[in-house]
Order: sequence, then C-alpha cells, then structure tokens
Amino acid sequence: MSFIKLSDIEEREIVKGFRARFVHTDRMTSAYWQIAADSVLPEHSHPHEQVSTIIRGRFEMTVDGQTRTIEAGDIVVIPSGAMHRGRALTDCFILDVFSPVREDYR
Repeated sequence: MSFIKLSDIEEREIVKGFRARFVHTDRMTSAYWQIAADSVLPEHSHPHEQVSTIIRGRFEMTVDGQTRTIEAGDIVVIPSGAMHRGRALTDCFILDVFSPVREDYR
C-alpha cells in the first residue's frame, strides 16, 4: 500500500487549459484535472474505459453524440472506444479513472 500526497505529484498540461496529476497502479490510472473555464477537450476516443467524477464546477460533455451539462456530484461512464469531447463552463476539478493504465500519461 502506498500513501500519496496529491500536491507532491508534478502537474502537467495535457491539452491547453487541462492540467492534471496522475496516479498509476498496475491496472488503472487516476487523473486529477484542474480545468480552466472555457477550455475545450477535442473529440477523441481511446481503448480505455473511463469514469469521470465532477468534483467542482460545470462541464459540458458529449459522449457518442449525446450532450449533457454535468456538475459537482455527477458521474459520466465512458465505454472503451466511445467518441467524446467536452468544454469547461466554469473552472473545474474532475477526477477521471481509466482502465487499463493510460501508458500515454506516464
């Protein structure tokens, strides 16, 4: 078992306005995102399953053509291969969990 202080993990900007700290295990990746208002996540897909939890803020998310505004307490489950995109309506803090591990985020 490991104990990690999130503030000790180096923050990286992956897409303009999307800064994250990553925790990797053998089977999954957790991404802790700080997202600036009006930042846009381009449409994309990946082979990983993804569960997004909105901790703070409002975010517009489109998954397989269905668009919703999500806010603190909302969860989005994104299947493997699903096309998705998003836009921060306010500053946001979002936790994404991916399985399997996101090697591209190591």
